[in-house]
Amino acid sequence: MKKTKNRWLIAASAVGIHISIGSVYAWSNFTNPLIEQFGWSASQVQLTFSIAILFLGLSAAFMGHFVEKHGPRKAGILAAVCFGVGVMGAGFAVSASSLPLLYVFYGVLGGIGLGVGYIAPVSTLVKWFPDRRGLATGLAIMGFGFAAAISSPIMEVLITSVGLQNTFYILGASYFLIMILSSLYLEKPEEGWAPAGFVDKAKSGKVEQKRDLAQLTANEAVKTKRFYYLWLMLFINVTCGIAILSAAKPLAIDSIGMTTVQAAALVGVLGIFNGAGRLGWATISDYIGRPNTYTAFFVIQIALFALLPFTTNALLFQVTLAIIYTCYGGGFSSIPAYIADIFGTRQLGAIHGYILTAWSAAGLAGPMFAAWMKDTTGSYESSLLFFAGLFVVALIISILIRIDIRKIEAQNEKVLSRPLQEVVSE
Repeated sequence: MKKTKNRWLIAASAVGIHISIGSVYAWSNFTNPLIEQFGWSASQVQLTFSIAILFLGLSAAFMGHFVEKHGPRKAGILAAVCFGVGVMGAGFAVSASSLPLLYVFYGVLGGIGLGVGYIAPVSTLVKWFPDRRGLATGLAIMGFGFAAAISSPIMEVLITSVGLQNTFYILGASYFLIMILSSLYLEKPEEGWAPAGFVDKAKSGKVEQKRDLAQLTANEAVKTKRFYYLWLMLFINVTCGIAILSAAKPLAIDSIGMTTVQAAALVGVLGIFNGAGRLGWATISDYIGRPNTYTAFFVIQIALFALLPFTTNALLFQVTLAIIYTCYGGGFSSIPAYIADIFGTRQLGAIHGYILTAWSAAGLAGPMFAAWMKDTTGSYESSLLFFAGLFVVALIISILIRIDIRKIEAQNEKVLSRPLQEVVSE
């Protein structure tokens, strides 16, 4: 009889992959060294990061079916090869003084590794944790959120001690090794598997075993209104969140009067709330439900984004941003469990990949709109009020998806309550 793997080690493997690929958020550590060494402009260097995020979304969408067909281990190994070689290839691009090669290796190849590596362990974790879907996805995606805080100081030390080229080589090899070792332990549970005692507790009523709304393929899911409701909610949450991420430092300096050093320190500390929100909100969603969690995101952020432009107190400003950062991170970690709840786990990886195109779109829209508003009006405050309005739209969508879910639940109950002979005869 095949021995069942430890699901907590599966979770640890997922964290290993996400901590590696999440280092992309520490790209800013390379910006000034690359500018100083080659004379490239800030926008040219920053484009590398933008390309990587673009290909993250594209590869997550197009490679979701690969993850479902070949399983998390092969998908994880593919991600390790793409991301590891992509980062090491950036070292080759530095040695060749080639900006196009940097785009190809780190941006395109590394971005593909990001996308595949992001969805592969998440869809597997949901199947290992039918009793705590939110906690499981929160653990993995928390790793992605905290990765920059872990990798940034390491990058700084390496760049200073061994130079840019060798830093990319060392990091690429390290990520490859961590991701390969993590991927080798990944595996889907057997069909119908449940944690010890879960079925008995469900039968006795000690725990509530919720039935998934449906079991749909990715191609079936994209034909439903629910898919586009989820896409739009994630898009709005990420658009506004990324915009505030990109504007947090100048806002702290211009609106509150913080020094550059204080504002930079604040951005670093807020990153912790981003990571903590990924685990905290996802865990909370197991208790209050995913629809309630997303509605809470939007109600909270309508108030906070409307409050920010008029905030002059430094402490209130920092607390407000911290809460916004938790909602931003929580949106990422709660979405896979939400997808599983309403579409099932049949092709969760593929559906998750399609939904993540909202991330790519938001990554372009949010910062660009905030910058445009700053150039047009002379401040970021006006864009914050616009984002508060966007959250009103998101709140309405969160209510519409609830109505849709209730309608389908009623239809499912009607089918279950009918005599078996009638259902079979159809």
